[in-house]
Amino acid sequence: MLAALAAEADAIESCRDLSWWLGADHAWNIEWRDGPYAHELAALLLDRLTDSGLDDLAHHPGNSTLHVLGTPFVLHAVDPLGLDRMRTRPGLWRLSQALDPLHHTSARRPWEELLGG
Repeated sequence: MLAALAAEADAIESCRDLSWWLGADHAWNIEWRDGPYAHELAALLLDRLTDSGLDDLAHHPGNSTLHVLGTPFVLHAVDPLGLDRMRTRPGLWRLSQALDPLHHTSARRPWEELLGG
């Protein structure tokens, strides 16, 4: 599940404070701030897992819980932006853009700001 989550780079780059824990109900809880709505990320992950050939999946449309190999994963979005707004939001810092060696500007890059370079 976390490999599928890591493969959704655009969605994950927009999330802040990503955390996960095993709940008392034996379900894995994944929570983040900003980024996509929980049901949007559930749909992305379901597509990714289905494309990888995994058959043991359960999901109800509009719900933010996925069952992968019999293990429930509950997705929680705190103050989400949504995929559409996230992709069109100006000024959203994206790691892929900051590390792109072909993207040259005279402005300092975010990682240069962080490192004081």
